[in-house]
Amino acid sequence: MKKLYAGIVALSVLGLTACGGNEPEKKTTSSDPGAEIYANNSCVGCHGRDLEGASGPNLQKVGSKLSEKEIHDIIINGKGSMPGKVVDGEDADKVAKYLAKQK
Repeated sequence: MKKLYAGIVALSVLGLTACGGNEPEKKTTSSDPGAEIYANNSCVGCHGRDLEGASGPNLQKVGSKLSEKEIHDIIINGKGSMPGKVVDGEDADKVAKYLAKQK
């Protein structure tokens, strides 16, 4: 009887371990192209999936502090430890527009 319970426990552990353990991280989908670019780029690594900040600053209310142009300039030129051109061209425009809405 003990072997039966041990077998059930072992199979349960294996089953739970196998569920989702090797799934790639899901990319965020949004109707805002800037949010899409932000979520699928290296921005998330420093500023967090929900703009909460990590090694980079919190961006949840960045639009109340900086204009779209100022945000765009930081994206293109970098600031502090943030390198420039993490995204560029139209992608930088879209991300700046998205972040400027965060108030």
